[in-house]
Amino acid sequence: MTWTVTPEPYDSPVAAALWRAYYTEVSDRWYLLHQSRRTDPEELEREIAAQSGADLAPPGGQLLVARYGGEPAGTAGVRRYDGTTAELKRVFLCPPMRGRGGAPLLVRAAEDAARALGAARLVLDTRGDLVEARALYAKLGYTETEPHNDDRYAEHWFAKSLI
Repeated sequence: MTWTVTPEPYDSPVAAALWRAYYTEVSDRWYLLHQSRRTDPEELEREIAAQSGADLAPPGGQLLVARYGGEPAGTAGVRRYDGTTAELKRVFLCPPMRGRGGAPLLVRAAEDAARALGAARLVLDTRGDLVEARALYAKLGYTETEPHNDDRYAEHWFAKSLI
């Protein structure tokens, strides 16, 4: 089996299914940690609808889908943040696909997409409980920085030079 990473329309059925899986996992993790419950289904639907991913469409962004053996397995998106910076969003691999080398491949493809958008630097935010993500970013050369946004769920901010 091999990995491929290709651009995908943010509103395709594949992208929508992966966004739902991503959001369900990170939302459930947060609620289980802080409120000992899973995400309310109505809230999940509202949040998914509110975050369409349109900012990950060309010309200012790009959504990528990783496939393993041809099957959709994960996503990563980039969007132009300012004149020289892009932001990494929605990095996700389906749980059965983790540990097979797809995450570094996906993030590197997102870095290439950010360069194609004219970015010299890539920034991202994540939460403290997403320890796997923080370890991945550190392994790939991202360094923790001061906040670049005021996202209510962000607890750690990272950056990497792309030049």
